[in-house]
Amino acid sequence: MKPIKNRSLLIFILGLLSAIGPFSIDMYLPGFPTIAASLHTTVDKVSYSLSSFFIGICVGQLLCGPLLDRFGRKKPLLIGLVLYIIASVACSLSRSVESLVAFRFLQAVGGCVGMVAPNAIVRDVFPVHENAKVFSLLILILGVSPILAPTVGSYVVAHLGWQVVFIILAIVATVISLMVVKWLPESKAADPSYSLKPASILQGYRQVLRERQFTTYALSGAIASAGLFAYLAGSPFVFMQLYGVSEQQYGLIFAFIAAGLIGCSQLNNRVLRKFNSAQILRFVLLSQSLVGFLLIVGIAAGLLGLYGIIALMLLFLSCQGFTFPNAAALAMAPFSKGAGSASALMGAIQMIFGALASALVGVFFNGTAVPMAAIMAFCAISGFIILRAGHSRMELAASEDEIEHQTMEMIEKF
Repeated sequence: MKPIKNRSLLIFILGLLSAIGPFSIDMYLPGFPTIAASLHTTVDKVSYSLSSFFIGICVGQLLCGPLLDRFGRKKPLLIGLVLYIIASVACSLSRSVESLVAFRFLQAVGGCVGMVAPNAIVRDVFPVHENAKVFSLLILILGVSPILAPTVGSYVVAHLGWQVVFIILAIVATVISLMVVKWLPESKAADPSYSLKPASILQGYRQVLRERQFTTYALSGAIASAGLFAYLAGSPFVFMQLYGVSEQQYGLIFAFIAAGLIGCSQLNNRVLRKFNSAQILRFVLLSQSLVGFLLIVGIAAGLLGLYGIIALMLLFLSCQGFTFPNAAALAMAPFSKGAGSASALMGAIQMIFGALASALVGVFFNGTAVPMAAIMAFCAISGFIILRAGHSRMELAASEDEIEHQTMEMIEKF
């Protein structure tokens, strides 16, 4: 690729693409009760449209990753955006919760390319040592979603109807598509040698999974991030129905908590001047585990009121501002070739655990905040355990390689 002429514009467009998925999630959350009433169903059944969205992102990423490596970045990106726009309009026309769940799946399949392509393009364009900083900048743009989307969504739902939320999403995606056509450079030429046969695609994913560094950081980061999805699925009920806040108040609470995540993502750039990504990730996942433990104990024991829950959720989700950029940079670092497939697999792993976490909130629903808090805590603790186990495996492998290297040197001397 030619040298970057406008680095800021490139990062801005990549950030907008990355924000499509979060906007699609956050903007309609305040409308859960209204959607349930309109479609003659319950809030917990409406939450399945969130789970179907996560599943669609997972499936879609596995499909579009190889397409990005085969046809370059722009063509699959634009096709995905067109599908997203069509599915968004279809969501607005839904007359049953079942059709909404189905169209949300298709919306995710199209929109997921906006999550995969930016990661691959960052790996294509920027030096490896800058990737964590670039991902932090993407989160700054991405962070507009959880601040603006619920607030705008609550206003739209209250005054225009929940269907208009999906029309707005379609319009936003159309504008982004035009920006991609006009200003996004192609970062990787099409590769006719890249096979799209199922066996070849699976073999490519197997090669990615054989990389210990990828599996360690992609898996630990994904499981820890699943706590965020549990929060997304459970927070509408916890705040609006359990604690009785209005749709507008929920939007403000959501934005306040999201501000912590965004602030920490930018603080990450400063912290990277003194510590490397692996050190930061290890400390943050330990901290998040401790906060998650306090959250579930406090809720189960009845020690936390509304403000206590908001405070601990702020601390818990602020950790994600450090987790994502560092875990993503470390997972993608080994791949100068096949970055599209690696990015897709990383995203798919994240969505698998995200969909599972959000679905479990509904499965264990008992009219309290305990299921949401328990799943959030479990995700954080599990992510930290997997990170430590992965580090041990990598250190052991490095020691074995060093011993093998020394042995070969001794043999050559004799």
